[in-house]
Amino acid sequence: MSEFRLTQISDTHLARRLPVLTENFHRVSEHISTTRPDLVVNSGDVGWDGPTSRADLEYARELHAALPVNCRYLPGNHDIGDNPTAVGAPPTQPATEKDRDAFVAVFGEDRWSFEAAGWHFIGLNSLIMNTGLPSEIEQMDWLTTQLSDAKGKPVALFLHKPLFLNTPSDPETPGTAIRFVPQPVRGHLVEIFGKIDLRLIASGHVHQRRDFTYGYTRHVWSPSAGFVIPDKMQEVIGIKETGLVEYRFAPDSVEVRHVRAPGQANVWLDELLHPNSKD
Repeated sequence: MSEFRLTQISDTHLARRLPVLTENFHRVSEHISTTRPDLVVNSGDVGWDGPTSRADLEYARELHAALPVNCRYLPGNHDIGDNPTAVGAPPTQPATEKDRDAFVAVFGEDRWSFEAAGWHFIGLNSLIMNTGLPSEIEQMDWLTTQLSDAKGKPVALFLHKPLFLNTPSDPETPGTAIRFVPQPVRGHLVEIFGKIDLRLIASGHVHQRRDFTYGYTRHVWSPSAGFVIPDKMQEVIGIKETGLVEYRFAPDSVEVRHVRAPGQANVWLDELLHPNSKD
């Protein structure tokens, strides 16, 4: 295959009880039906609240199954819970093996790898990182094997949380630590990724569109397909809008296109949570 087209969607946060988010997903689905990529990747927070409502995950799976192309999935914190950080309070809903297993039961995977167009693609579960869970240890062993199997090919990495904001040594603060892969796992990943041809890291989670290059690696943050977080709840570090990202991979190159599906609305989180509020 000389070319491989991949569409990344993220933070769909689907639940049957939130029809406005389903409407945005339908607009994304129509766009995908028109463009017909080779693969769709949902990079996490597929459902609204997987740990307390497996029905949210099942509803999200049902909607994705109706797409006319194959999909691959990664879990987000709203799917299996969050990971602990070195600073700040422990997560109110920590990632557990039970919730990870529930995600895998619905979506079939929480990590994956494949090759296409001369690239090695890897999807990681970033929410079990820094937890000490058995699945975290298994994933790190698996990752070591995958990086060895890449055999010099350019690597594209997908995960829910961005690796960092600007540099690997960004300090963790109580207010921002939950946005990124936590230390000390981040440092270990940076070390092993420095030994391979890592060209792309694609993530979501922050609900802001961002695209920058650090060293030889391009970092692409997909915005949420579902909703936007207002400035009073989250500072601006990228572009606040709903949307998706389209990639065109060819041997030794990748083109990135930031798009919004026709009709995709900027649903604001505060209005979603408090639809009758006048503030």
